[in-house]
Amino acid sequence: MTKIDLKGKTILLTGASDGIGKGLAAYLLEMGAKVAVHYNGNRASAENLAEAYQGTAKTFQADLSQENEVFSLFERVEAHFKKIDVVILNAGVFLKHSATSDTKDWLKVWKKTMAINLDSVGLLTKLGLDHFQKIGEGRFIYIGSRAVFRGETEEYLAYAASKGGLTSLARSVARSFGKQNIKSFIVSPGFTRTQMAEQFIETHGEERVLNEIALNILTTPQDLAPLIALMCSGGMDHATGATIDVNAGSHIR
Repeated sequence: MTKIDLKGKTILLTGASDGIGKGLAAYLLEMGAKVAVHYNGNRASAENLAEAYQGTAKTFQADLSQENEVFSLFERVEAHFKKIDVVILNAGVFLKHSATSDTKDWLKVWKKTMAINLDSVGLLTKLGLDHFQKIGEGRFIYIGSRAVFRGETEEYLAYAASKGGLTSLARSVARSFGKQNIKSFIVSPGFTRTQMAEQFIETHGEERVLNEIALNILTTPQDLAPLIALMCSGGMDHATGATIDVNAGSHIR
């Protein structure tokens, strides 16, 4: 395992109970960071993680589709840890809403996707900026998607649009607040082996996914973790505003 020293760093990680977030949280904790483990529904998974790293991990529940819960999440994390060094905006949904569906149903999915994937990210960015300006420094890491650059299928227009907004927000933060010692990065995964991905594989077969990528094995959350840890450490500060693709060569820009 690649070692990156994160002792003394406190990190708020959204969507930390499953998928990319859970693998990332475990890695950051192994590297010595304190982690605010955000979750919505999977309490057992989040608490198992916190129990394994007692003293450095603490769970925080919030439904990010609800504005008041987003405010409360940041306030509770700040009250507990006092100082937050990094905010990792990972939580998101990947909801299908085909253009052939009823328009009102389509719009409901659009609004829910935007509320979680973009509105909560914008609010947490503002709350993070207020905190970072108060303490004199900070870093944001936004988990985007290759869909921003290559597009998505018609069932996932909201998802692609939300990640596009997230990416533009992250770049704007980097340009606007660098002089205040605030950095911002985007990591754009492709198809990553998570529980959600396993459901797709069960339906469509692993060969279909492998045929899209340049490597022989699918990306895992552990493949993203060292890069994100390096961003947290300050070792990539001069790449602020950059988007790093981690998609096994399925989309090369």
